[in-house]
Amino acid sequence: MAYEFVSRGCASVVAVDQNIRCTGFIKQTAELMGMDEMKVVRNDVFRFLRLNQPQFNIIFADPPYQMENISEISILIFAKNLLKPGGWLVVEHPGEVDLSGQKHFIEHRRYGHVNFSFFQNRS
Repeated sequence: MAYEFVSRGCASVVAVDQNIRCTGFIKQTAELMGMDEMKVVRNDVFRFLRLNQPQFNIIFADPPYQMENISEISILIFAKNLLKPGGWLVVEHPGEVDLSGQKHFIEHRRYGHVNFSFFQNRS
């Protein structure tokens, strides 16, 4: 998804993953494609989100489906005020995860076996 955001004109994209093979692959591919807008960070996502970060227009979270604390991602993003006013958070998750009761939730969409929950900073 990070490549897609760059290809559609995003001026800056940050890709976060804790797996060194994944971050290496993302970096290498971005370099091969001339995507200077891509910044790749090797870190645990929860540690990364707790750091003082700039605000983002869009955050797309695609955690591993077996991650037990997927619901904490949206809570932490809004607690740390990481979305600009009007900004969107999209969380990909398994069907058995229900994020609809969380603050800032807008809607849920399902495409085959893939589920997305959408949140918005309406400030």
